[in-house]
Amino acid sequence: MHIVADSVCMIITNHREKLINAIIYFAKNTNKCGKLKLLKLLYFLDFSHFKQTGKSVTGIQYFAWEMGPVPKKLFEELSGKMGSDLVKAIHALPKEGFQKIRPKKDFNDDCFSSRELRLLEELTFIFKDANADQMIESTHFRNEPWDKTIKERGEFQPIDYLLAVDDNGSSLSHDDAKDRMEERREMFTIFGVA
Repeated sequence: MHIVADSVCMIITNHREKLINAIIYFAKNTNKCGKLKLLKLLYFLDFSHFKQTGKSVTGIQYFAWEMGPVPKKLFEELSGKMGSDLVKAIHALPKEGFQKIRPKKDFNDDCFSSRELRLLEELTFIFKDANADQMIESTHFRNEPWDKTIKERGEFQPIDYLLAVDDNGSSLSHDDAKDRMEERREMFTIFGVA
């Protein structure tokens, strides 16, 4: 949890806590949950939530890599030196072969909204038995954020969350999502939250 105190107000961000608990949740509730599958599940969680609310769950940035969207910093952390909070939450991944995510502690739902919990459950139901290859296919659908980024900006570029917004009835309008992003950005800038 990141806390910034000000004489007028205090902002608490809990993206990291949500990220770690989402990792634990997916590892405990899906089959074949290795590193690649986990990264795809987190992508769907963040972009689905953004589409509905104008904000991601974990606050992480995804990049358009050949095999799909990748949260680069988390990928590097899982592949190298994990932060102390992540070390307490999951076992180290094997260097070779299938990199199964194995939790050390129980899932804590305290930091999630009811909408976020519902999305965790829905994604677990949809992808419970999927393997990483099947999930790669589902992130490559035409006109989805990864596809648009690859076509318009190229490989290894950041994927703009606004690309998740569409004309679907469950989606915010592009203007509303953009306004919500800008409001959060301004608030974080004013109060010093990174």
